[in-house]
Amino acid sequence: MPKLFVTDREGEEHELEGTLGWSVMEIIRENDLPIEAACGGCCACATCHVYVDPAWLDRLEPPNADESMMLDEAFEVRDNSRLSCQIKFTDALDGLKVTLAPEF
Repeated sequence: MPKLFVTDREGEEHELEGTLGWSVMEIIRENDLPIEAACGGCCACATCHVYVDPAWLDRLEPPNADESMMLDEAFEVRDNSRLSCQIKFTDALDGLKVTLAPEF
């Protein structure tokens, strides 16, 4: 099973089994980590904001216009910020590392 590594807001890394075809947000939420994801993955909020490990950024599809607009609403945005609801988990992302961004 492909793995997703998520660092929580306290700095603890969690190794999660990734479900292919799910969004990274769905995998994080399904594993009871503290991610709000208020809009349920519709790219209508920024409460699933994560920081992608820089080594993985080039492997992701670039953010679309909607995601970029929503990231403007996020707290503490960085160059490696993404909305986890917009990252589809695939075999190519086995081992992806993300960190939960601070809450609003």
